[in-house]
Amino acid sequence: MNYTEAREYLNNVSASGIILGLDSIRALMEELDNPQDDLRIVHIAGTNGKGSILSYTKNILMDAGYRVGCYSSPSVFGYLERFQIDGEWMAESEFPELVQKVKDAADRMTAKGLNHPTVFELETAIAFEYFKERNCDYVMLETGMGGDLDSTNVIKSPLVCAFASISMDHIGILGNTLREIATCKSGIIKPGAAVVTGPQNPEVMEVLKAAAESMDCRITHTEDCTRKEHSREGQTFLYKGREYFIHLLGRHQLRNAAAAIEVASALQRTGAAVTEENIRNGLAKTRWPGRLEIIRKDSKIWILDGAHNAAAAECLAETLRECWPDTKFTAVTGVFRDKEYSKIAAILSGVLHHAICIDLPEVGRSLPKEELAAVYEKVGVKSDVSDSIETAIKEATGDAVLVTGSLSLLRSAKDGIEKFYF
Repeated sequence: MNYTEAREYLNNVSASGIILGLDSIRALMEELDNPQDDLRIVHIAGTNGKGSILSYTKNILMDAGYRVGCYSSPSVFGYLERFQIDGEWMAESEFPELVQKVKDAADRMTAKGLNHPTVFELETAIAFEYFKERNCDYVMLETGMGGDLDSTNVIKSPLVCAFASISMDHIGILGNTLREIATCKSGIIKPGAAVVTGPQNPEVMEVLKAAAESMDCRITHTEDCTRKEHSREGQTFLYKGREYFIHLLGRHQLRNAAAAIEVASALQRTGAAVTEENIRNGLAKTRWPGRLEIIRKDSKIWILDGAHNAAAAECLAETLRECWPDTKFTAVTGVFRDKEYSKIAAILSGVLHHAICIDLPEVGRSLPKEELAAVYEKVGVKSDVSDSIETAIKEATGDAVLVTGSLSLLRSAKDGIEKFYF
């Protein structure tokens, strides 16, 4: 099996869809002798901010000299982005052997009359095998969707269970109320784990607190941060009387950084040799492509951000107002039909003067561009439609352009910007 064949195999499995539940992933990991049981894991759930907490904590641990594996999804700029060790993507040369090993395990399952694993279950197994074989000291594990029934929840004894901001998303799949969604995500909490959470809606906090207490877990709530300075280059803030700097923009990133500081403190209590200097250095080194990422060409500014729900759109709009207070952006945007696109449009309307709407590559899930354009017109934003992201990039006028609405837009948008403007 070569790289192309490995990808084709997974693509074929992907066509079978997603099934939530742990029975299949447990059987698959049993066939592989449960490599996840030998890993020291930080498990992260939430709606917005999971990736930022993962990235901050990864850099803190790396600064302390540890080998750190990271598994996150979806990929934004390339498929193998989801499997990383010390910030480096898995090499294409390493991928086929791991896929073959996991495929063989899946075939043994079906030979026993069990259901074939889903593609996310296979990818999760690939990640655990990869991190075990490469002797990772720690693994940062991001849930794919939800928590209790997510494939990553096959792990038994995480060191830390961390929660980014929880809000309404994947409605109808994870639940129809905030309490139901929070209950689903709280399912990653395991006995003996440290629990860390950033600021939450009171209803969400009540759910997390109850779940932690039921597992006899210590729960740490982050404290307020005091921002001292901020610019388009980053922000300096105080947390528990100590000063830190981060490059990532927006007040919400202060909350994510505080959560990472508390995760690092929890890991210290489990024996990790992490110093205050490691924490400070790790935060300052963190970059997160596609999350309020700034691309400049002469006087033209492009902002790439994957905000795809109302809470993320609020953070995006607030940050644009803070950092570009006198600027109205042109948006290049597309959304999935199951997202809160009317709320997102209303939230972003205050920072936009024009929206160019496109269909997403995932045709079955994409909201038709004409419908999205009508939504933006309704909230007072002039809108047009375009045939593709590449065409929209060329058509976007003005000195400030925002690409947002879905993470799936960002890779092709970045390629288009580099092709036409650099």
